[in-house]
Amino acid sequence: MHRHVAAPARLRRRIAVSFILVAGISAAALAVGSFLLVRQSRLSESVERSLNQARLNLAFARQNLAGRPTPKALRPLFDFYAEGGFDTVVISGSRVLGARKPSFSSATIPEDLRRLVLSGQLAYERADVDGIPELVVGGQVPDRSTELYFFFSEQSLQRDLRQLGFVLGIGWAAAVVLAALAGLVLARRTLGPVARASEAARSLAEGLLDTRLPVETRDEFGTWAASFNEMAQALEDKIAALSEARERERRFTSDVAHELRTPLAALVSEASMVREHLEQMPEGARRPAELLVADVGRLRKLVDDLIEVSRLDAGTEAVRVEPLDLRSLTDACIRSRGWADRVELTGPGDDPVVVESDRPRLERVVANLVGNAVEHGRRGVTVRVGREATAALVEVTDVGPGIPPEHLPHLFERFYKADPSRSGPGSGLGLAIALENARLLGGDIEVWSEPGRGSRFTLRLPVSEPLPGGHGGVAPSEQAEVRQPEKEVGT
Repeated sequence: MHRHVAAPARLRRRIAVSFILVAGISAAALAVGSFLLVRQSRLSESVERSLNQARLNLAFARQNLAGRPTPKALRPLFDFYAEGGFDTVVISGSRVLGARKPSFSSATIPEDLRRLVLSGQLAYERADVDGIPELVVGGQVPDRSTELYFFFSEQSLQRDLRQLGFVLGIGWAAAVVLAALAGLVLARRTLGPVARASEAARSLAEGLLDTRLPVETRDEFGTWAASFNEMAQALEDKIAALSEARERERRFTSDVAHELRTPLAALVSEASMVREHLEQMPEGARRPAELLVADVGRLRKLVDDLIEVSRLDAGTEAVRVEPLDLRSLTDACIRSRGWADRVELTGPGDDPVVVESDRPRLERVVANLVGNAVEHGRRGVTVRVGREATAALVEVTDVGPGIPPEHLPHLFERFYKADPSRSGPGSGLGLAIALENARLLGGDIEVWSEPGRGSRFTLRLPVSEPLPGGHGGVAPSEQAEVRQPEKEVGT
């Protein structure tokens, strides 16, 4: 059953929001631009129409007004102007005549406008009179010392502009809503395959090799999905083949190691008998016999390591956790293997360092690290047991020849030896097994080395609270007991 990945809603929302922003800004720019263009056109049209009307009014006044008109003489003129839908104010000398409304007076006329009129120009200016927008146009009657000011109401024009702005605002809101819907639809249809491909690639990276993309169309996205599925299938087949090959290799190693145990047990027994009679052998046969005994011991160690590696790879190794005093366990491990005269153990004294761990595995790791130091560091091996803020540690330091820097990254690889001739007694599996066991216990191993100054291996493990009474997991009798080294062939 293949797992299909749906396009995430978050990506669709982001695309829709981007689409809304672009459409909203574009629609707003269009609406504002249209409003300003129409407003400018209407206002210019109003000014042009009012100026033309003012010119006609001034020409008519020249033909019908005397030099100094009286209110009685102006009445017919005002009545004629009133038919045009505008109000008129006449200023002749110091007199202000002809206003139909009390609010229209000389005070209503802007000063800037009057100065332009007195200079002989036909001028206009917008002003509010009793809250009504008016376009005031003024000019002098030719050959008369009389000023005429016409008040053209722009109230309907402003109302039309407000209605236009309201309609454009509604149109902008509708455009934003439509853009949101269009953005969601386009994001789902167009960018949905991209989001699904991204999620599918992430699932493949997380190890979900059965991830596939649905092939829904025959366009470029459909071809892309089909190609992705072919790649995922090829990757799944390749990884499955590699896993099968690794499993076959693991089974082969395990089977060979187990099959070798029976004849190897006979060889070990026979080599032990040979070792017991080395002193009685002729001088010429003694050296080959010693070499044979040593090689049988190395073969036994290699087979044991291979069996443990196969168990670690199979994941069948159980971890039995119990509270252990790390210093007591390290001390017992060193003395049981006969290293007490070559290794100096330091630690926290009476304060136990308690860890929750598996005793056999922990002993194997400590023995491997100390054994390597004894073998390569000769004398001057120091083992320090301590405790940090979040971990307990066993630090093994030697003053041997050290390890070249180019070998350090490969030190924990299986069958890796820093000596290219591979003539050393080890199998090249000890450190790899030690690191695997340390990680099974929740810890890790670090290494520092410098040629000519020695090496330092540090095992770090999670810590627990001290045991009741201040004792670790090693009983006092076990702490005092020194086990004799096992008589193994080749040791």
